[in-house]
Amino acid sequence: MITPRFLQISTLAHYPASLLNRDDAGLAKRIPVGGVVRTRISSQCLKAHWRKADVSYALDRIDPAISRSIRDRLVWQEEIAKPLFDEELPREAVIAVLREVQKQFYAEREGGGRGRRPAGDDTGLGRNEIVVLGRPEIEYLREWTRRIVQEAGDDEKRATELAREGWKKERENFHAMRAERRAAAGIDAAMFGRFVSGDRRARVDAAVHVAHAFTTHAEQAETDWFTAVGDLEKEEQGAGAEHLNASELTSGLYYVYVVVDVPLLVSNIEGCARENWERADRTLAAKATANLLRLIATVSPGAKLGSTAPYDYAGFVLVEAGDLQPRTLANAFVKPVHPMEADGDLYLASALRLADYVRKMDEMYGLGDGALWRAHASRFTVEVPGSTRCDFERLVAEVERLLREG
Repeated sequence: MITPRFLQISTLAHYPASLLNRDDAGLAKRIPVGGVVRTRISSQCLKAHWRKADVSYALDRIDPAISRSIRDRLVWQEEIAKPLFDEELPREAVIAVLREVQKQFYAEREGGGRGRRPAGDDTGLGRNEIVVLGRPEIEYLREWTRRIVQEAGDDEKRATELAREGWKKERENFHAMRAERRAAAGIDAAMFGRFVSGDRRARVDAAVHVAHAFTTHAEQAETDWFTAVGDLEKEEQGAGAEHLNASELTSGLYYVYVVVDVPLLVSNIEGCARENWERADRTLAAKATANLLRLIATVSPGAKLGSTAPYDYAGFVLVEAGDLQPRTLANAFVKPVHPMEADGDLYLASALRLADYVRKMDEMYGLGDGALWRAHASRFTVEVPGSTRCDFERLVAEVERLLREG
């Protein structure tokens, strides 16, 4: 089989007595599916945990030369300006240069406001939105700013003029650098994308598409009242807790669905045109996808760690690869799985639902051999049509080989 254009990952994982992802009221996030309310984990929550996971197969350990992006509203101040202040370059000139770059980077209108400044912003360079910049980009902007300020000296007006005209030309060199440096915006930006409001060429379209996870069954939740009792409480003070509060707890088996757009991922990492992805080096993209697969299966999207220990590995992992437009298997659960299906084994019942849904969709569209490559790892025996069953590490190795070699 040739290298697939799309890789689809479906997993099932169970978390009892947990509160994985909360809304603004502190309650579990929810979504109605098929007229039945389910517990939900947002895609933002999932991506944040995969991106920041500190494990041997973390995204920033794929290659020593590749790093994660820096994501913060104070990136321009903390990572670009302050190191130049430490070099004793004129403070106001540095700020003036970077403000001019920001105006073009974010297409700010003259005299327009940038919203409320973030806490800790003492330069005016803080943004109202999250900024995503890769280490190579930060180093480039810092070096260019250094050169402009050294030419302008402490003349703030001169620094502004040089930056305004200079960046119009330098922007092309900046984008050329981004094309030459692998994953210049950060490996996580290459995978999950980034938005830049002004400079369209600085945007990175997401190559990894993550659906909101939801339970295969109706929501299962209850209110947990908890207390804290002080160690030094004296009898004459009377019995009772020194703290009383309530929290929602849920239990659920979640379906997670992720799609990797392979040509776009190769393009984002290698800096090549998307249409040239098959001729590019796909080694890093293959390794990144293999690490992502491990993260999806083994990194829990957990909150309330100290009181619920919400840790689990996926008990079922299905990978599909091919050239056809992806399609979610979430519709296998439009009708919620009943707790008593499969003799009360919710996990098995959900996996069987997935397998049956795959079979029916294959029959409907007449998908023959070669239309999709499938393999799955499972802790129980489930036959998925057209799929090879194997252990998880072999599944990861096969995915990496498939993307690297075709």
